[in-house]
Amino acid sequence: MYGSATDHNHIHLSGNVLTPQATRSNWDEGTSTADPHLPIRYHSGAVHAKHQVRVTDEFPNYEVKGEFQAPGSPGTWPAFWLTGANSRPPESDILEYKGDNRNWFNTFRTSSDVSSTIVSVSSPGSWHEYRTRITKVSDTDVEIHYYLDGTWKAAHRANFVGKPLRVVCDLQMEGSSDSSGPGGGTYYRARNIYIGRSRA
Repeated sequence: MYGSATDHNHIHLSGNVLTPQATRSNWDEGTSTADPHLPIRYHSGAVHAKHQVRVTDEFPNYEVKGEFQAPGSPGTWPAFWLTGANSRPPESDILEYKGDNRNWFNTFRTSSDVSSTIVSVSSPGSWHEYRTRITKVSDTDVEIHYYLDGTWKAAHRANFVGKPLRVVCDLQMEGSSDSSGPGGGTYYRARNIYIGRSRA
């Protein structure tokens, strides 16, 4: 995944709409350095927010949301998620499609301790709002509430208190979404992204 102050080939911003783009490579770029070392067949865009989410006694409530047009065809893997700044997990997936029309609301406490709520979405390529509300409920735990288009879908509990989380919007390809992605360009659009917190 690519993107920087000087590389705009896979990340575009126009009219307040952020567009990560994936393009298929027509050359052999080798394999990924991450397990399971899949062939690299795409270049795509990723954006990390400067602000990190960190639930504490001072800031016990966070809200993270945005509106997205997400590709849902085989081989596309768009996401809007929180991932541990120092390790992974912790992880909270607010939007994650794996090559079809189902959104995965996931909470990873460890790689084997995961809560998933899978919701079918009519036309994921149309604008939909995805939102999470994170609330401190004990010295160690938060409750993570997930919403789609303003409708509550799930609540997961996790030991995320005090753990810094990065906010990421990215368009991965293949991997968990099938091994045969589209041949042309793929676009994922985002607008009205909001990260907010409240003091105790």
